[in-house]
Formats: sequence, structure tokens, C-alpha cells
Amino acid sequence: MIPRAPLTDFQAVIGLEVHAQLLTASKLFSGASTAFGAAPNTHTTVVCLGMPGVLPVPNDKAVDFAIRTGLALGCTINLRSEWSRKHYFYPDLPKGYQITQYDTPICEHGVVTFDGPGGEQRVRLRRIHLEEDAGKLVHDAADGLSLVDLNRAGTPLLEIVSEPELSSADEAVEYLKALREILMYLGVNDGNLEEGSFRCDANVSVMKRGAKDLGTRCELKNLNSFRFIKQAVEYEISRHVEVIESGGVIEQETRLFDTARGETRSMRSKEEAHDYRYFPEPDLPPLVVSEARVSKARSELPELPRARRRRYVEALKLPEYDAGVLTQDKAMADLYEACVAEGCDPKKASNWFMGELSRLLNESGESVSAVRFTPQQLKGLLTAVESDTISGAAAKDVFAQMFRTGKEPADIIAEQGLAQTQDAGALEAAIDQVLAANAKNVEAYHAGNQKLLGFFVGQVMKALGAKANPKKVSELLAKKLGGA
Repeated sequence: MIPRAPLTDFQAVIGLEVHAQLLTASKLFSGASTAFGAAPNTHTTVVCLGMPGVLPVPNDKAVDFAIRTGLALGCTINLRSEWSRKHYFYPDLPKGYQITQYDTPICEHGVVTFDGPGGEQRVRLRRIHLEEDAGKLVHDAADGLSLVDLNRAGTPLLEIVSEPELSSADEAVEYLKALREILMYLGVNDGNLEEGSFRCDANVSVMKRGAKDLGTRCELKNLNSFRFIKQAVEYEISRHVEVIESGGVIEQETRLFDTARGETRSMRSKEEAHDYRYFPEPDLPPLVVSEARVSKARSELPELPRARRRRYVEALKLPEYDAGVLTQDKAMADLYEACVAEGCDPKKASNWFMGELSRLLNESGESVSAVRFTPQQLKGLLTAVESDTISGAAAKDVFAQMFRTGKEPADIIAEQGLAQTQDAGALEAAIDQVLAANAKNVEAYHAGNQKLLGFFVGQVMKALGAKANPKKVSELLAKKLGGA
């Protein structure tokens, strides 16, 4: 393993190519399903398999998703874009070429804004284009076989290409997190790195600080976890510095990241555009979209996460931390806002969402869509706590049952007998009994051991089955003990 060389005299230069699978039910040019996890080679058609004489038909929903993404990222939408064939031979590409966009993509330019290690950063985008995915090779080490699964072949992808404006692995990760969050908010991508629906290639080079010419770049292929992206980029930067400082020369190539060894290794020499013999796709006319279609997509754009976080801080007066947590998941933020609109205090609702709701979702492994309580029910629960109908501890039990069953909080409180005792006479009687049974502790309290007040509160709560309001009990006890 190459040691981590310091970057004192070098500047890293990183550009990212993100491949985001679009959330369409069918593939880019055929009606085959895009559902994940099916038996190998069951989601294919003659189009996916590249049979002679078949013709591709573009998926309109994929085009709409591309327009939506381009608008959200501030891109220029090309009303006329072109399909191209990208030729290469690999067993998971039965046609021998991939249909993509080359000379004129559907979206150009734009920017991704994110919070990097040094504050807010903006990285420009070069292009966003539509293309079809290849299949998947499955290597069986036991039998020494490589098998081909073509279920993914033809799946619609957006390739989002940044300018080489990132300078560290940490910046690259934050850029990717921000982009993934935006795509999920737009509803065009599910952000699932493990299943490969959000993955990236990283182009990495280093240059002497103050130099004008970029160094030779290497491409790291198919990185699909933020942890591995960080490790792979950091390793590759160090490798480049080490090779250069030892008098060697960086060869332009494509490399893979070995997750077990934590290092990159050579895969093949890096191809240039001419190696792929791009030419216009003869079976597809240029992709033409209207101004009206673009305007409609613009009018339907949701509020994006950074703007939503800013509004939560400015309008709802939430701490930045709360705003960041709540807006990570659009469904979570939508439910939170519905609760606030119902009259829930913004900060109190935030505490419940970040605390008990997050805990229950983690324990159950479910998403926010599985939540069964309504905003009205959360408002009812908060009202019960504020009116001292139930204690904070009991409220957590009620909330958990609301989460699982969708029952009304008032019904749960009644069924479980969780209402706090409001009868002042009953409270005073319980306090008198506790003080009478603990005469020595009463003497110690009067002698200066004020900490015993908590002991007395606990004993009264125990006597009443935790159905008393601790604050009320404490006030009554202090009055009784003060006057004894």
C-alpha cells in the first residue's frame, strides 16, 4: 500500500461523473421493467438484447426527469439534443454500443452548491445527458465462470458531469451528498448507493501549486459508497504525489478501487472520445422538446433542500442543526411541515421528529411513508403534555403507539390509564404519607440536605403509579417541607 504522501507542494484536481438511475417503471428505449432484484435476465426484451431489426423508442418520463434535473441545477435546457452511439465491446453490452448523448446533450452548464469543509462552495457542471445502462457481470470464483445478467441493460441513466473544480476527497463527498439530496427531492432518483442507482466515476489528478497546466488524470470507476469514494480519492491523490516525487510519470488509465485492500489498481488504459467511435444514432431522430414542456417542468419544481433549510431557520426560528436534520429526507420534511401547519410548535415538533420519530424509524427499519399518525394526532399529543394531562415519559409511550397503530392519543391515554392525577387532595394525601414514612429523611432535609427533595418526589410518584405531575408534586412538597 502506498503511504499517504503530504500535499504540501501539490494541488489535487477532481472532476466527478455521476450516474443516476431514473425512477421510471420501464427502460429508456423499451417497455422492460426497471425493478431491482429480479431473477437474472427476466427483465429484458428484444430491444435490450440488441436483436437485429429492432427500433428503440425513447421514454418520455425519462426526458421529463432530465429536464426537471437540469432546471433545478440551473442548466441551459437544449430544446434540440441528439442521440449518439458509443461503441465498445464488453460482454454486458449485447448491442456492442451504448445509446447516449455526445455532441449536444439535453442539459449544459449549471451548478451544484454545497457546504464544503471551508464553507459554501459552488461547483460548475459541464453537462447532463441521458444514456442507457449496460448489464452486469457476475463472477463466480468457485466455478471460475463469469455470468451475464442483462436486467440492467437499457435502464435510463442521467450522467451528470462536473468541471474539475474539487480539490479534496472531503469536498467530493459533500458535493455528491448535496447532488444526491437534490435528485431525491426532485423524485428522479432514489439515492440508493448499495443497489448502484447512484454511483460515480472520479477523475483525479494532481498539479504543482501555482502551475497552470493540469496533471495527467486517472479515472476511478463505479464508486458506490461515500466511504469508499473518500478512501479511493485520497489513495489516488497520494499515489500520484508519490509517483511524481519519486521521478515517475502518471499514466492516463482507468482504475478500480479494491475495497478489501483499500487501494486502487489498474484496470485498462484510459480511452479518449475517438476510441468509442461516436456517431449520431441512426435509429433515433434528434430529441426535440418544446418551450411549453420546459416551462411546465419549471412550474412543478419543488423547494430544494438548501432553500428549505434556510426557510426553517429564518421563518420557523429553528437551529441550523434541526433544519439540517429535518430536511435530509423530503418525506420527513413534508410531514414535519404538515404538523406545524396543524398548529404544533415548530421547535417542540422538531424535538419529537429528531428524537422519538427517528428512533422508531431506525428500530423498525421503515421509511417515513410507514408513519401512521396524523399531524392532528401529534398536535393532540403535544396539547396533552402542555396541559399536564400526561407526563413526558408517558407521552413517549403514547407516541410509539400512535406511530405503530395510528390510534388517537386520547384513546391511548384512556385505554392505558396514563392520565396524570389532577386531584390536589389525592396528591397532598400521598405526600403526607410519604413524609410520615420517612421522618428521618425529613429531618435530614431540614438540616440542609436539599437533595432529598428529589427522593421525596420519586416516592410520591411511585405511590401514585407515576400518574402525578412531577413538577406539581415538587411544588407541593417544597411548600409542605418549607412549612413543617
